Amino acid sequence: MSKRGYHHGNLRQALVESALRLIETKGPTGFTLSEAAKQAGVTPAAVYRHFEGRDDLIAEAARQGFLMFADLMQHAYDKYQPSALAAFEATGRAYLAFARKHPGHYIAMFESGISVNRTPELANAAHRARGILELAADDLSQHIPEDKRPPASMFSAHILAMSHGVVELYARNTPGATSPFPPEDLLETGIGIYLRGLGLIDPDS
Repeated sequence: MSKRGYHHGNLRQALVESALRLIETKGPTGFTLSEAAKQAGVTPAAVYRHFEGRDDLIAEAARQGFLMFADLMQHAYDKYQPSALAAFEATGRAYLAFARKHPGHYIAMFESGISVNRTPELANAAHRARGILELAADDLSQHIPEDKRPPASMFSAHILAMSHGVVELYARNTPGATSPFPPEDLLETGIGIYLRGLGLIDPDS
């Protein structure tokens, strides 16, 4: 992209895409705004017309990531309706799929140290993504007797934590971390054990 990029109407997005590439290669704290500007083909001063600092640029990348993540989760949820069980399991798998397909966004969302409450727009995007998993959990929890039913927010948080753990330990090339099983299998069996414990799927014979 040439220096004329400063004048085009999509400079803000060009800067986000530059930041995503840098996040993937250098990490969220391993690059400067000047580097992002250089990749976008503009002067460092041009960046400040759109972002106050690097954290604001990363926050925008995270916001876009959460919207993409929510869309993926919604698609997974809708695809397997009307089966509450299949829809719930699909939203869990969508977490791993997103982390693999969009590593820059994933890092900005979950590894950058940027609070989801940094801006109302970021908070709303994150809330939408979490809400879809919680909706899937709520649908499935209706099959549990009321006196044994965990809150849907707790239910979904458990699966979110499990999914995040598998991604961080085994799907993002954490140095020294190895597993004899593919991350997909780890997540699938982990969710199965959790759901079996709640009585939502039959025990192994």
